[in-house]
Amino acid sequence: FDKLQKRNALLSFTDTARIKWNNLPVGMRARAGLNIGNMNNEQRRLVHRILSASLSSQGYLKATGIMHLDNLINSYFDSLYYQKSFDSSTYAFIKSLQWSHKNFYFAFFGSPADSAWGYKLEGHHLSINFTFKGNKISVTPFFIGTDPAEYMISEYAGWRVLGQEEDLGLKFINMLSPELKKKATMDGDAPGDIITAAESGKRLVDYWGIKAVQMTASQKAVLQYIIREFVFNLEYEKATIEYDKILKAGIDNIYFGWIGGYEEDKQHYYIINGPTFLIEFDNSGGPRNSANHIHAIWREKGNEYGEDVLKQHYLKEKH
Repeated sequence: FDKLQKRNALLSFTDTARIKWNNLPVGMRARAGLNIGNMNNEQRRLVHRILSASLSSQGYLKATGIMHLDNLINSYFDSLYYQKSFDSSTYAFIKSLQWSHKNFYFAFFGSPADSAWGYKLEGHHLSINFTFKGNKISVTPFFIGTDPAEYMISEYAGWRVLGQEEDLGLKFINMLSPELKKKATMDGDAPGDIITAAESGKRLVDYWGIKAVQMTASQKAVLQYIIREFVFNLEYEKATIEYDKILKAGIDNIYFGWIGGYEEDKQHYYIINGPTFLIEFDNSGGPRNSANHIHAIWREKGNEYGEDVLKQHYLKEKH
């Protein structure tokens, strides 16, 4: 890093940006760190090495796929403008959002030489947050999203970066008995975003839906497939540790809830709420009440941004 890059990318561990996240485009919400567009090729390669060391192959491909989608949606609206599908003022607003692979920001908080440090990679529809204290690691909030959920045109037609998260949720709700399906479903329209969105100020405390103890063995298996689809975005060793925590707390103690339609093209939302974690998935952002815009998140309860591992550290050491 040169001097200016260091000032942008190397931040204090106590910087408040470490414990905030956002999924809005950079044109709407500024980010801390150094953006990929202002890195040289060697720095970009190192970002990818950090990602591939932190994430599994599936997690790495999802993260980089989300970043690439920003290029595609940018090009898509460029083509619509050239076809005169909307006016110049609308086009100016779209460009102001700054969709681009270049506008994902990487920041270090502290350094690996410190007792506690972390890093963040964040931009439109992606927020990856790692916090380290010795050999203890916190990996959430882990937010992923796609717009569109399925790309509909060009050589990319049919590309679904988060297809498994959606397909497994739909598979699960539709394999329930009519009685359990009704019990799992909350009345009303699917929310326009995940309930614990970055700027919602909301937290989900109450459990609702159906409890896994009520499910058949095959239904429990699919529930666990969904959970693993989120947890195993991490590199294998950390993913195994996190999944073992979930198993130890008891699969039977996990709740599944649904809002919205039961088909892919109908707006829908699900929540998986366990003693140690929370998963939310929402697909409700398509045109004309369709579903083609996904937001999803995995949270470690009590340990976001290293809250729990840092608390133990501060109790043991004087500060």
